[in-house]
Amino acid sequence: MQVSRDSWIDSRLRADGSVADEIDVIDFGRFLNGSIKERGQIAQQIGAASAEIGFFYIANHGIPSTLIDRAFQEMQRFFALPIGGKTQIRITNSKNHRGYFEIGRENFDPAVYRKGDYKEGFHIGRELSPSDPDFGLPLRGGNQWPKQLPGFRDVMVEYFDACMNLGLHLMRAMAVALSLPDTFFDAKFDKPLPTLRPLHYPPQSGPVDYSQVGCGEHTDFGCLTILAQDEVGGLQVQNRRGRWISAPMIENTLLINIGDMLARWSNDRVVATPHRVINASGADRYSLPFFVDPNFDADLSVLPTCVSEGNPARYKPTTAGQYFLDRIESTFSYKK
Repeated sequence: MQVSRDSWIDSRLRADGSVADEIDVIDFGRFLNGSIKERGQIAQQIGAASAEIGFFYIANHGIPSTLIDRAFQEMQRFFALPIGGKTQIRITNSKNHRGYFEIGRENFDPAVYRKGDYKEGFHIGRELSPSDPDFGLPLRGGNQWPKQLPGFRDVMVEYFDACMNLGLHLMRAMAVALSLPDTFFDAKFDKPLPTLRPLHYPPQSGPVDYSQVGCGEHTDFGCLTILAQDEVGGLQVQNRRGRWISAPMIENTLLINIGDMLARWSNDRVVATPHRVINASGADRYSLPFFVDPNFDADLSVLPTCVSEGNPARYKPTTAGQYFLDRIESTFSYKK
């Protein structure tokens, strides 16, 4: 049973509102299976939500609930392993940022949260065979898998592939929302850099204050994030008025948010919104974020439909890969 410990939370870390009337729930089935008119309408809803708060829920997304449940079960099996079993596949063993990281290894806001995030996680990327010409290049290669958990790899790969397929459809909707052909991003995602990150937020003992929280205030690095989360709650989103609102699990939906890369690509036409996790429930929290990101060499020059004489490009050209390497360097303690 979930334990209320509201009095243990620093008042500045409490949500100051609910998701009601703040974050839209969009029927994405009308984009996946609808007419041209319906696809355009859903794309515009996504564009409006992405410009206003940068978060939206999607229903009828096409990923079976049974697959999501299996992925959560496998994630819980993994995090229940003894610490020695998990550190055998520690992320520091990997040349391409794959594997397990311990509590405190990641810190999105070190100037504020001194001890690092109170969560542990596991990075899974697109699996390449050693014969692939890109194998071994930065952020590309193989994954580390726990040998003592038969079935874990198969379920995670199945869920990874389902999220990547959904992500490509979301990027097609985003293209329409940005006044581009719906296939505009396809060629930029034919060798993508997606990441699935099973996360475990253990219960915190004692008061929850600014010394350490589940996940510090941050914006995501990449294009889009597809989030499946459990009922424990704790995710908070900062709205345009600067208020922190809760963004709980809504049954039969996934939560989508815009990352810095897509905001940059769109010349800030869509927004990457700060969010954080404050797990003061007294219970274990689990979540499955999937990051939809393009090819390493994808050109991040501002999109042509997002600039004009009165609104010039705000960002210098770079590539997705270099952008990622810079952000990873600044966030993970083992990279410093």
